[in-house]
Amino acid sequence: MANSPHIPPTPDERAYAADADAEASDHLPGDGADPIQLFEAWLADAGRAEVNDPNAMVLATVDASGAPNARCLLLKDVDSRGFTFFTNAGSVKGDELAAAPVGALCFHWKSLRRQVRVRGPVGELERADVDAYFATRARASRIGAWASQQSRPLESREALRAEVERFEQEFDGQDVPCPPTWTGYRLAPLEIEFWRDRPYRLHDRLRYDRADLSDAWRFTRLFP
Repeated sequence: MANSPHIPPTPDERAYAADADAEASDHLPGDGADPIQLFEAWLADAGRAEVNDPNAMVLATVDASGAPNARCLLLKDVDSRGFTFFTNAGSVKGDELAAAPVGALCFHWKSLRRQVRVRGPVGELERADVDAYFATRARASRIGAWASQQSRPLESREALRAEVERFEQEFDGQDVPCPPTWTGYRLAPLEIEFWRDRPYRLHDRLRYDRADLSDAWRFTRLFP
């Protein structure tokens, strides 16, 4: 099979051997560990290693036909309750979450060769929490939230600029409130899987899962 010249070749013995030293120095916790605390530790590592957006993640949802949709966005908070992000409720992902309030997240930190996958139900945040976060955004970003009918057809870039100018004038000299369609969501994890690259594709995969949000976490080590 001919490979695209843009796809790197499969590592050879020499390339794998260069990575083998990391095996002995990087250990992962197992049964009994708190997966949220482990995630926070990995996120902190990513903050020191990644050049851009260590909190970037892929959010997957499903449409009315059951077909998946995935897009990158930014994690804005994480604690024992789950993973928080913000968006326009009238966007495609907002529509899909309203119809099927479940989602999956994927974090990939290339420089660390680590990945975390999360699945669970998704619910909207309290309005006070949404307003509080929105108030921390740059003023131009708050204007943009009013100007953008996210995911809807746009006639031209000029039309978007015109909407931005319209709302700049409307809120001139005023604080910019949160649009009623702009909201926040929290994915409450029922499954969290940690993946760590190892030489020769013998990767570490640690899965934590629970049947209900009130249950204790179960731990399973998976074949790579």
